[in-house]
Amino acid sequence: MASHIVGYPRMGPKREIKFVLESFWDGKSSAEDLQKVAAELRTSIWKQMADAGIKHIPSNTFSYYDQVLDTTTMLGAVPERYGWNGREIGFDTYFSMARGNSSVPAMEMTKWFGTNYHFIVPELGPNVNFSYASHKAVNEFKEAKAQLGIETVPVIVGPVSYLLSKPAKGVEKSFSLLSLIDKILPIYKEVVTELKEAGATWIQFDEPTLVLDLDSHHLQAFTHAYSELESTVSGLKVLIETYFSDVPAEAYKTLTSLKGVAGFGFDLVRGTKTLDLVNAGFPSGKYLFAGVVDGRNIWANDLVVSLNTLKSLEDKVGKGNIVVSTSCSLLHTAVDLANETKLDKEIKSWLAFAAQKVKEVNALAKALSGERDEAFFFSNAAAHSSRKFSPRVTNENVQKAAASLKGSDHRRATNVSARLAAQQQKLGLPVLPTTTIGSFPQTMDLRRVRREFKAKKISEDDYVKSIKEEINKVVKLQEELDIDVLVHGEPERNDMVEYFGEQLSGFAFTVSGWVQSYGSRCVKPPIIYVDVSRPKAMTVFWSSMAKSMTKRPMKGMLTGPVTILNWSFVRNDQPRLETCYQIALAIKDEVEDLERAGIMVIQIDDAALREGLPLRKSEQASYFIQYYSYTVIRTNCSVEDTTQIHAHMCYSNFNDISHSIINMDADVITIENSRSNEKLLSVFRVGVKYGAGIGPGVDDIHSPRIPSTEEIAD
Repeated sequence: MASHIVGYPRMGPKREIKFVLESFWDGKSSAEDLQKVAAELRTSIWKQMADAGIKHIPSNTFSYYDQVLDTTTMLGAVPERYGWNGREIGFDTYFSMARGNSSVPAMEMTKWFGTNYHFIVPELGPNVNFSYASHKAVNEFKEAKAQLGIETVPVIVGPVSYLLSKPAKGVEKSFSLLSLIDKILPIYKEVVTELKEAGATWIQFDEPTLVLDLDSHHLQAFTHAYSELESTVSGLKVLIETYFSDVPAEAYKTLTSLKGVAGFGFDLVRGTKTLDLVNAGFPSGKYLFAGVVDGRNIWANDLVVSLNTLKSLEDKVGKGNIVVSTSCSLLHTAVDLANETKLDKEIKSWLAFAAQKVKEVNALAKALSGERDEAFFFSNAAAHSSRKFSPRVTNENVQKAAASLKGSDHRRATNVSARLAAQQQKLGLPVLPTTTIGSFPQTMDLRRVRREFKAKKISEDDYVKSIKEEINKVVKLQEELDIDVLVHGEPERNDMVEYFGEQLSGFAFTVSGWVQSYGSRCVKPPIIYVDVSRPKAMTVFWSSMAKSMTKRPMKGMLTGPVTILNWSFVRNDQPRLETCYQIALAIKDEVEDLERAGIMVIQIDDAALREGLPLRKSEQASYFIQYYSYTVIRTNCSVEDTTQIHAHMCYSNFNDISHSIINMDADVITIENSRSNEKLLSVFRVGVKYGAGIGPGVDDIHSPRIPSTEEIAD
């Protein structure tokens, strides 16, 4: 029985790509150095999958920055400001598009569906000229074949998903990007033709937009696109891969009606309703790529349950037409559990990272064909039993406290206009106050101090002294710059989620469990494996210290419950909402302790505003009511009117959730504004009555470019 992996992490088990990228950007290593490390990583990944027995091994899932940007370069859709010469796109143009440079800003960046991965948004409009400008997909297919003799499955972002973003700045909002479909299809045809000539037999088009609410116009464009490609792909087996949710009935009907497609990939972890559609009817002779191994979490697969699902599908689809797969790319999970030498042994037995999920896929494929590895299945069953009956998992006191919070009156008693007046009288801020989001750059020395303290190489007194000196520098700098509401710079923190997770009970931590967020930026999500509680105050000591250094307001900095939830690997043995309530209770206690310590401005970061948001609009309203009205608001419902609550959000599209943001009842919201061309800010200018304060972020911290005073003023 065949096996397949949708995609694989691209940073490397020890973040090799991150470090060589940043070295290259700093001018400390050459393009050849970067290419060498990348080639070695690609080879090791392909070999690893081949050794594990995977039949359909993906290529072109590696990227130096982002797969959507790779597609943009393939299509030659380079904005004029980058001065591209029209030849094969090289690193200079590629990284300028991704990061900006000293003279021009980067392209916009936003979240990839409901994940914490960020993609570079294409700048498209009626006047964009397309041309075949990057042969990466073909080159990597040839590379795998030449180096290892492996015939991979080239993976390309499908033409419809590529076009379902939004028009570029300056283009009429009514302009349909799908009208560009016939301009980009000739390039897709060129790529397909070259892959056929190179010896490819399968090609994978990722079309995750099929899980969205698509109208008939979008579905017609989808049918048109693949009908146009049909003659070109003749002789190839085409896989159309979907992921992250159920495929709606109409989209399923459209997809499975395509004549030139050999296989259809479905996420059967987050898209369990798709099972009903498959059971109701699946095209004869086609392949079902069944995504039963979760690509977005780190829990070991329940092999017996998955095998039963596969067997029932086999009855409907036909023996030999099932391909066991991951639910989505493994890009969204950590790389290899083998590197976790310090993790609790029992917890470790409950987990599977990308390398282990590859083995799970192969074990299921073999079992489906009658070659079940009994030892592997026995070990898996033992781990699931251990987790299910472990006394560590449930804390009755936490369960009762969270239930009590759930049933409480959760809104502040006074409306926001009255609160702002009280806060102004207390804080005495100017009409247009200034602040920063919180964290200041961390030097190598600062990281060394934290590392040495953690390893017990320096005393607590020496550690506190070093951190205090850094906070004092940051406070004085802000005073010199005449910032109105100060921050302490967060020198004691590593990651905005990990820092809090380390102080909350219920979290476990990895050494090498890094996951790419964007470019070279990686995060190391903590693992929520049992009930969550707060043993003691987490931030009051440092915020109080910083407050004592200035007469200006000092802002307390907290990560919100939804972001802690969505930026962690969350336990899957209870509803996510229950875990979110537990985290909200802990943050509520911290807010109250900060207020008692005299911190009058408290920022609650919920950068993961949209992550976890259902991809169907019909399900989004209840999500926001549950996760924001019932959890986020409860974190600050008990503070005084004079305490100003800031809610921070970034890199999210607010157009369809503006009313939910209003309902959050924060005193001030701070949003990303520089990289989105003011699109986020414009939401609150037109058609939305918003009475609270708004803080637009005017300097893109992810770009080396410094905006001019005129740009900020505009």
